[in-house]
Amino acid sequence: MLNKFYKTINNKYSKFFRFIFFLRYLITIFIISTALFVLIPNFFDYEKKANILKKHILENYNFEISSYEKINFKSLPFPRLELENVSIISKSQTIELKVKNLNIYPHILSIYNYDNFKIKKIFIEDNHATVDVKNLKFLFKQLFTQKNKFSFDNLNLKLIDQNKLILNIENIKFDNFGYNKNLIKGKIFNKKFKIKLDNNFKTINFIIPNSGIRTDILFDKVNKNEIIKGNLKSKILATNLKFLFELNDSELKINNLFLRNRNLSLSGESSIRLKPFFDIKSNVIIEDLNLSLLEKLDFNKLSELREIIKKINIKSNINFESKKISRSLFNELKLNIDLAYGRINYIKNFSLSNSNFKCSGNINLLEDFPLLSFNCLINSKDKQKFLKIFSIKTKEKNEIFQLNARGNLNILNKKINLKKISLNEKYEASEEDLKYFKEKFEDIILNESLLKMFKLKKIKNFILEIL
Repeated sequence: MLNKFYKTINNKYSKFFRFIFFLRYLITIFIISTALFVLIPNFFDYEKKANILKKHILENYNFEISSYEKINFKSLPFPRLELENVSIISKSQTIELKVKNLNIYPHILSIYNYDNFKIKKIFIEDNHATVDVKNLKFLFKQLFTQKNKFSFDNLNLKLIDQNKLILNIENIKFDNFGYNKNLIKGKIFNKKFKIKLDNNFKTINFIIPNSGIRTDILFDKVNKNEIIKGNLKSKILATNLKFLFELNDSELKINNLFLRNRNLSLSGESSIRLKPFFDIKSNVIIEDLNLSLLEKLDFNKLSELREIIKKINIKSNINFESKKISRSLFNELKLNIDLAYGRINYIKNFSLSNSNFKCSGNINLLEDFPLLSFNCLINSKDKQKFLKIFSIKTKEKNEIFQLNARGNLNILNKKINLKKISLNEKYEASEEDLKYFKEKFEDIILNESLLKMFKLKKIKNFILEIL
């Protein structure tokens, strides 16, 4: 019975089985041929083909290979040419890239046909570059307008200005194709970040995971004058920031600025000139301010910032109108600041319960011990109301209170030098009185951090001592 079954199968399906057995040889031949096809190129001399590779990369990627150590062919996992220790220069000659491994993935038939050599993609691995900030535009154009497939992995980018490091971005990974197309990953200030670009590069989403930091930038169309316009929205922890911007080669303009958090609320506009000097002009309206924030400023770190301060010019008008009077020492403030070459000239006007205060002076932040000079005038039509601000009672009514004080303050040593004090044009302090006021001011007002001198309790205690 069993023999009959085998005979029936062999008679009816013999041709099918013979075909199956024949396929064994075809598959074996195919595997051997494929293996030989990808293994034989390992024995070619690619130094003779180097100029072809250089020319093709320059024409298709705008990268010029200026030098390399050696070329190898790797069969697995995918056939590719690997160049080691490569120096790449951009076509504009503004950017040089040092690359440990440059992997070139050719079309399969190009392995044997260098007369018609074509590349599918290139993979640039373990590389670093130092780029001057003025050449950033060329770098972005080089990367983001590239139509051919390429990938960066572990790019360390140093941004410099006048040969001084200003920013270090590490472990950058970027692909312009595939699942992670236009996704940039890396580390900045030892924090991992992600930047997602849309296909038209009109939207940028910047995120530092697990930190509460997110920034979204939407670009308008770049006009013929290459002015970049757009708007920025950012959330940094509990702080919301948004503004419109306009950027060209030499200037950044910021309009409709809006910043909000629980300690600070402001709006305004600013113009930041980038060339030939760093210059800032701004108009700021502060709607709410928690003065305890200022107490965290550390003036002792000024020496670390002197090189930066030298290069900054600032002209700023600051207006403050308190909406939460209980949290503010004053209910209206106007402050004009002019910073140039480390010297700040200021004029400050503010009001407090119908009493007007005006101070002017300057300070040189580049000195080892900066001295804040001041010339201040307090003018109140009612002394009783003025003293009531500090919870000090007096029987004198409708008496004018006009106090003028001139001197300088050492912001690091917390010492004051009083040159003149006068009251109502009837009294002018003698040298002995000035010495007494100085001692009391330092003992009561300057006995803690400099910015705690504005506490109402301190001012009250000082007034009680000198009245």
